[in-house]
Amino acid sequence: MKLFKFASLFLLVVSCVCGSASAQINIEITQGVARGIPVAVVPFELSGQVDPATGGVASLPHDVAQIVSNDLARSGEFDAIPSDRFLSFPHRPEEVRFKDWRVAKAEALVIGEIRSLGNNSYSIEARGYDVFREKMVVGRRFDEVPGNLLRKVSHQIADYIYEAMTGRPGAFDTQIAYVTVERSGQAQVRNFLRVADSDGYGPRTLFESSNSIISPAWSPDATRLAYVTFETNRSQIVVQNVTTLDRSVVASFRGINGAPAWSPDGNFLAYTSSTAGNADIYIMDMTTRTRQQITKHWAIDTEAAWSPDGQSLVFTSDRSGNPHIYRIDRDGSGLERLTFNGKYNARASYAPNGQSLVMISRPNKEFHVAIMDLATGEQKSLTGGEVSLVESPSFAPNGAMILYAAQKQYNGILAAVSADGRVKQELRFQNGDVKEPAWSPSGTRF
Repeated sequence: MKLFKFASLFLLVVSCVCGSASAQINIEITQGVARGIPVAVVPFELSGQVDPATGGVASLPHDVAQIVSNDLARSGEFDAIPSDRFLSFPHRPEEVRFKDWRVAKAEALVIGEIRSLGNNSYSIEARGYDVFREKMVVGRRFDEVPGNLLRKVSHQIADYIYEAMTGRPGAFDTQIAYVTVERSGQAQVRNFLRVADSDGYGPRTLFESSNSIISPAWSPDATRLAYVTFETNRSQIVVQNVTTLDRSVVASFRGINGAPAWSPDGNFLAYTSSTAGNADIYIMDMTTRTRQQITKHWAIDTEAAWSPDGQSLVFTSDRSGNPHIYRIDRDGSGLERLTFNGKYNARASYAPNGQSLVMISRPNKEFHVAIMDLATGEQKSLTGGEVSLVESPSFAPNGAMILYAAQKQYNGILAAVSADGRVKQELRFQNGDVKEPAWSPSGTRF
């Protein structure tokens, strides 16, 4: 089991899973904090230009307040108070009566106004309050928001509220990339690379193939994905723009081309190549397409990930006899082994603050998502028997949550766990399985 599991990491072998082409992702919080922050999100008031056809203000394509409430609730750190407990429905600061919200047992309050400007454009004001301090802690105004960006702005409002109440940046205005596989009959298999909002809304297919698609990796500006395909019956690394869908092959050398990872500045791509005979780590300059070999060893070196400062990388190697995590400077010097716990540690990546690593570990008979403090070397499992065959852990850009793929009751699911292990979620398609997740960096604010 050990040898096959690790070999599959560099041989780029994946199992076929069944998936749904269009289903949204259902998110279930399976474990939250002992007591989340009770938050009341009041439906935003809609006013503005009248629709001649109906004689009233045109309805919104998305419910902004509901999206904000759902975002905060699915973080596992907030408890959304149902509207039937509201004693009032304020929309402006002068309408807020904090006594009403103490009676409703709210600790956080969100109110807002939306004005229709015509031509499917809106102005939005949102405010967040600390009920016990009777103080507005955040206020934001968004002018001339197109209707197709209402969800994005809603996620950004949730990010601002989350940060104001927890002291940590939110990560709701992000995307997730993942791979699904559809099977029809005995022989017809289609693989899909998809991107959706962090809450699973609006999945889009970027690429589909009858061959496997694996290892999607986001560029730092969240505009491109690098991934591995087998379109020519050999592994090759492709870079694709997630908006225009333009794609180009950047590595199709003899042997294996796999496990791409962007440098923090987006100028370089680390990847695994066996062009020289062994599987080693290379770095490609994305402007000149020149490449530099970073490791040179008879063992399997794969799954590189950059440090946040771009000065070093971690990677998986079995040079000690079992898969473990090593660190190396980007010029190939300063090699050191980082993991010693158990006989299997692989697929590591840095937390955004650079203070810890997330990885797949097998301290006993089961594979776990584990986190390691780089200062102390202490390693902690974040998952247990609730899922099996965990793979592909990916930090949210704020470092608070970790997204990964797993098997549960013979179904492939995406799951997320907080970096302290206190909050757990499962993200499931209505039909089929999904795997190879990657959480995007934060995009541009509206």
